[in-house]
Amino acid sequence: MARVRPVDFLCRFAFPFALPALVACSGKDPPGALVAPKVTEPLVVSAAPSAEAGTQLSPTPELGTERDNLPFKPTSDLIASIAWRTWVYSDTGSKRTRYGYLRAGAVVPRRGPEIKNDGCPGGWYRINPRGFVCVGRGATLDLQNPVVVAAQDRPKRGAGLPYLYAMAGNPGPHFYFRLPEPAEMNRVEGSGYAARGAEWHEAVKREGLSALVGELATPPDFIPRENGTSLVKPYGTEQGLHRSVQAGQSDPDAGFAMGRVFDWQGRPFGLTTELDLIPLDRTRLVRPSEFHGVVLGDDEDLPVAFITKRWALRYVEERPGLLKPVGTFAFRQGVKLTGRKVIFDGVTFWEGRGGEFVPVSSALILEKRATYPSVADGERKWIDVSIKNQSLVAYQGDKAVYATLVSTGLAGLADPEKAPATVRGTFMIVTKHVSATMDADDDVSDSFSLRDVPFVQYFHKGYALHGAYWHDQFGKVRSHGCINLAPDDSAWLFEWTDPPVPDGWHGVINKDRGTPIVIHA
Repeated sequence: MARVRPVDFLCRFAFPFALPALVACSGKDPPGALVAPKVTEPLVVSAAPSAEAGTQLSPTPELGTERDNLPFKPTSDLIASIAWRTWVYSDTGSKRTRYGYLRAGAVVPRRGPEIKNDGCPGGWYRINPRGFVCVGRGATLDLQNPVVVAAQDRPKRGAGLPYLYAMAGNPGPHFYFRLPEPAEMNRVEGSGYAARGAEWHEAVKREGLSALVGELATPPDFIPRENGTSLVKPYGTEQGLHRSVQAGQSDPDAGFAMGRVFDWQGRPFGLTTELDLIPLDRTRLVRPSEFHGVVLGDDEDLPVAFITKRWALRYVEERPGLLKPVGTFAFRQGVKLTGRKVIFDGVTFWEGRGGEFVPVSSALILEKRATYPSVADGERKWIDVSIKNQSLVAYQGDKAVYATLVSTGLAGLADPEKAPATVRGTFMIVTKHVSATMDADDDVSDSFSLRDVPFVQYFHKGYALHGAYWHDQFGKVRSHGCINLAPDDSAWLFEWTDPPVPDGWHGVINKDRGTPIVIHA
């Protein structure tokens, strides 16, 4: 039976402030309107009751004094998140707003003095680079808290996927809340689990995925083994029904992110970010796409070519006007071009910066723009997405700094209100998440539940830039509306855009000026 996630419908990120529109226009859905996006990760109710709930909060101590300046030099004083989302607030008083959040297991420097009021009896603490966190259901000063210990494996930022990922098979894996004994696995799943474990190990070796998981160790001590015990889960996650030893079963094709993997009773198990135990022999490991775009240096710019045909011939110039093939390009290889073109045997070739020549019939050529939008002001960062080209170019002013291929909505240039297409217009990044869960209600996912979609940047309603671990078809339409990026590209873009996500944080809410994104045919 499928595991029900009753909290999902609550998680729509209703932000406590209004976001202005970039573009004023008529109609129900202005293309520049900045609307709070849907996020279907389990909602965390803050440890501090909101002012809207009618709680009378004590006055906030005056800020701005020397000891209250942020950021501050870290010391050994730390605070840890024990909730799926531990909100970071702008203030400790009744008019506070949210800057962003920490995820369970995050440990960050704190600074006192603590501020206790009706909104946070446990005490507020400052964290870097700004904001306040409340000790209570969402945060603790006890670094040996079971949730902090179990969620100690943090997401990796900067390159590729932040976690190890797996896709559920059919049937999907069960969610165990402690280490099951052989008789319990037989009762829950039927016999044959040992054989499946051996087959999984062989498949991992055969497919060259061993480096992803490494040598499987024994389960860590913090995972309970005795009947009647269970993993303590972060506040705000699905707690499960605690039937004997497991809390339900995944749907087929669901995606999972794992902090660690280990061997138990001859089976590979993974500990998910929500602190569920899943048998990996009911899944297939995700091999990250090897595709990535190109970084353009200070003295480089468009045009850039992406090879669109397999075994496309690579040419060199023997003498002016005479080209000869000397090998092939890799499929989807990015080639930086000089801008020079030559005609050989009636075919146009573009010259690469390394002296190679690309036949125009074998590549998508991203040329310099003839005109620029108003957001290309000075050296301001902005993103240019072409639906026809299935391309993305990151700019600073009129200088391109990164170029790659993407996957936009399946319906191409159709009306996104009537078909799975990507919205067009000028928008602004409003929230960023190191990872966020998407499900079938989002109209952006390919599966019932894709957990921890990497490097998500929402710009309009449920539309986002994000990495995709469940396909490798970048350069072709594929999504239900979002802009899918290869893992390396999503990681690069996430660190480049505004607002930045501070170290140790899992997400931010834009309150100033996020990076604009221009989406066009």
